[in-house]
Amino acid sequence: MNNRVINDITNYIFVADRPQKSDIIFLPGGSDPAIPEKAAELYKDGFSDYLIPSGGRSVKTGKFNGVKKGKEIYNGNYQTDCAFYMDVLLKNGVPMSAIIEENQSGYTKENAVFSRKATDECGLTICTALIVCKSFHARRSLMCYKFAFPEADIRVIPVDVYDISCDNWYMHEYGIDRVMGELFRCGSQFIDEMKGLLRDGFTVKEGDIKP
Repeated sequence: MNNRVINDITNYIFVADRPQKSDIIFLPGGSDPAIPEKAAELYKDGFSDYLIPSGGRSVKTGKFNGVKKGKEIYNGNYQTDCAFYMDVLLKNGVPMSAIIEENQSGYTKENAVFSRKATDECGLTICTALIVCKSFHARRSLMCYKFAFPEADIRVIPVDVYDISCDNWYMHEYGIDRVMGELFRCGSQFIDEMKGLLRDGFTVKEGDIKP
């Protein structure tokens, strides 16, 4: 395998930033407690005053897909991704007053769109944000939330789950399946948004975008 191919895919998919003080922390839906545990850590370290755990029932299965690990701690009768994430946040020291629920979305793009609706309804202006998400889900999460919050400076704080990381994804079939699936979705799911930028007259100055 050409190492450049692996490196290019890795650099594109596995977005990783340093956290900064932000208006909000976004949590795209999921079922691994490592994501909300990391978000709780960031909250307690003072990186934001608000968090939005997102997700209703899976659009694929029509239900919450079950806790991936830590069932002895997180043992509630969760009906949605949001309910699960909320329980993890609360059990890790985040007060209910800091949590904004979003429990209607069924997939990542809806996570972002419905989170935008929730912040607007709360009267929050989002200029800076953090996304805490699975590391192999980082690029698509960033794209979804950036289109929903185009005015915001958004940083991604990735968490390695399912034994998939930027260092090993290409070493086992499951990692390849997940990462290449993300690569496909990053192209196929945003055609309308990219064409919308064109219709809106989006332009960049020469030198702003570099190879």
